[in-house]
Amino acid sequence: MNKNSEQIVIDFLKSIGEDPNRAGLIDTPKRISKMWKEVFSGYDENNRPKITLFDNGADGVEYKQMVIDTGYFFSHCEHHGVPFFGTYYFAYIPGKKVMGLSKVSRVVDYHSSKLQIQERLVKDIVDHIENDINPKGIALVINARHLCKEMRGVKKINSSMTTSELRGAFYDDSRTRQEFLGFVNSRLTTNPA
Repeated sequence: MNKNSEQIVIDFLKSIGEDPNRAGLIDTPKRISKMWKEVFSGYDENNRPKITLFDNGADGVEYKQMVIDTGYFFSHCEHHGVPFFGTYYFAYIPGKKVMGLSKVSRVVDYHSSKLQIQERLVKDIVDHIENDINPKGIALVINARHLCKEMRGVKKINSSMTTSELRGAFYDDSRTRQEFLGFVNSRLTTNPA
């Protein structure tokens, strides 16, 4: 971000009837410009995370079971520019490779750091990881609250949206799918977005 982004903030403040020279707003254009650089860092391809891979079975044990990772994310609605945020539930069944533990979170953060819709976010994350690790199966469920729905428009507080992407064994094998979705549902009922 640069001086141009600071000018955009100044123009915005003026457009809503604020005085950008008011004491409390003097440094606001710089702070918002800096914040934009951070929360929209996904547009910089240099920030695209590389997934660390390890040979499955290299230590004498081949792992064939489901691996699940959960966490939180923050993104911004591409229609209104306000945040949406929530919980992700990721799972994969390793093929020839297993992945480093922190990489799912890094991939989620990278793709969340753009103007997004939740449906595309789920697909972008799964595409990225699937292309890099070629698992036997991969699944992602995201449950999120959208401030564009809560603070404006219909104003439905604490409402949430759930999206999913199931591929490979999670799509083809009903038992695998049920095991994962059972885990997700148990978490959603105790920890909604």
